Amino acid sequence: MDEVLKQGFTAKMSRLYIEKGNNYSAPAFSRELYVYLRELSGNADPHKASKKKYNDIAMSLFPSLKEKVRASADPFATSLHLAVAGNIIDLGAHDDFDIHLAIEQVLNTGFALDHSAFLKESAAKAETILYLGDNAGEIVFDKLFIETLNHPNVIFAVRGAPVINDITMEDASYVNMNEVARVISNGYDAPSTILEKCSAEFIEVFNRADLIISKGQGNLEGLLEVKDKKIFFMLMAKCNVIAELLKVRKGDFIAAYNGML
Repeated sequence: MDEVLKQGFTAKMSRLYIEKGNNYSAPAFSRELYVYLRELSGNADPHKASKKKYNDIAMSLFPSLKEKVRASADPFATSLHLAVAGNIIDLGAHDDFDIHLAIEQVLNTGFALDHSAFLKESAAKAETILYLGDNAGEIVFDKLFIETLNHPNVIFAVRGAPVINDITMEDASYVNMNEVARVISNGYDAPSTILEKCSAEFIEVFNRADLIISKGQGNLEGLLEVKDKKIFFMLMAKCNVIAELLKVRKGDFIAAYNGML
């Protein structure tokens, strides 16, 4: 965009923050900014090329990661750790991440909050699992975990429209997520799951699911106040606010049951 449009966007952002900053969650605020950015730029998906890039990178890693899971003593734990490592691919938080380093760190250091044993037990008992996806690229790591989980009824949810590098139906189709799960849209274009804004179809699935796996910090920000004991959060803590809230350090990996937070 030219300087005039950039200045207009900055002014709009400042006004929005002054008017509603105290009443908005970070994902809700981001959603308003991206709606305006799409209108101002005429670009319906500003991160489209970046999303394809990271989907391609992750898919190139998939065979070696799948072999790592197959050869491990505990395929469930290994694939879970890899899925959380994939959460580092987040253009809304930073663009200088190292996915190979994240994989090494999460496999070697584990989770700062670790309720993964409860997740494994809950997944085995659940008739329906709803998996809330997050970012492009990361979705490939999710696919590996879901494949390893080998549950007969997993429903994978994507965003209702492009926002930052969050996944849409197009990304799910690109990485063939339908091979391991039924894919639905949550019906809203925030980089989160904001239940009061989601579609009736999504809410029906959300309420019916026996276990909800919430991926990423954005989904956590939208659901942390939802006191539903069937929600399990998987993420990397990407800012000090969330790290302090969870009583961990920025950069820590989390696998936490909502009922134990």
